Amino acid sequence: MKVVILAGGFGTRISEESHLKPKPMIEIGEKPILWHIMKYYSSYGFDEFIICAGYKQYVIKEFFADYFLHNSDITFDLQSNSMTVHNNNSEKWKVTVVDTGLNTMTGGRIERIRPYVGNEPFMLTYGDGVSDVDLDRLLKFHNEHGKTATITTVSLSQTKGILDIAPDGTVQNFREKEEGDGAIINGGFMVFNKEIFEYLHGDDTILEQGPFRQLVENGEMMSFYHDGFWQCMDTQREKKRLEDLWASGNAPWKRW
Repeated sequence: MKVVILAGGFGTRISEESHLKPKPMIEIGEKPILWHIMKYYSSYGFDEFIICAGYKQYVIKEFFADYFLHNSDITFDLQSNSMTVHNNNSEKWKVTVVDTGLNTMTGGRIERIRPYVGNEPFMLTYGDGVSDVDLDRLLKFHNEHGKTATITTVSLSQTKGILDIAPDGTVQNFREKEEGDGAIINGGFMVFNKEIFEYLHGDDTILEQGPFRQLVENGEMMSFYHDGFWQCMDTQREKKRLEDLWASGNAPWKRW
């Protein structure tokens, strides 16, 4: 199963660093958070990735083009103009980086990568958040209920859109936050069947608005509740928290 990662936004809320690179390329422990996300999926056996790039997309392409240079010992023979790679520490990943446009919205980015996904179910997440969600259980849950979409939901101090969820996991409402709301939010780590593309209509489509609301109205969205670790990286404060966890040697998302 392919993993699609949204990595094309401007990252304006952490602009101290995102003016130099795409937000998913901001580093935690000298590695882009995008790398951390991919390593996590790979630890469950998901090794084929489609990166929805946009803003400064060349930075992402150059990172993977030079991946073995960054992660292996290299001997450069300048006289013969040759290079020898020692103890190659590359990954077994297949990575497709797609320029999905500078100003394309989330739903539009997904629509643009349809040729690379084909007619198979796929996983989707945001390129700025890590978690210790059980991906095997997530996929099993999605396959068992048979609906179009599964989103991982988490509890957090209220800053995002709100989900109202029935006891059986059916998402009943998806709306913008209101004062006094609870804190069950969309945490990414989603699974979609091919029917998701029927809900996407051009570059201006914001996945979390029209498509999500239509999925809810059609009874085609389910919630997989995760009560463990989850953290996005919207601010420098959140970035520091992730850095501190990584430096401590106890990062909850590190299972490789």
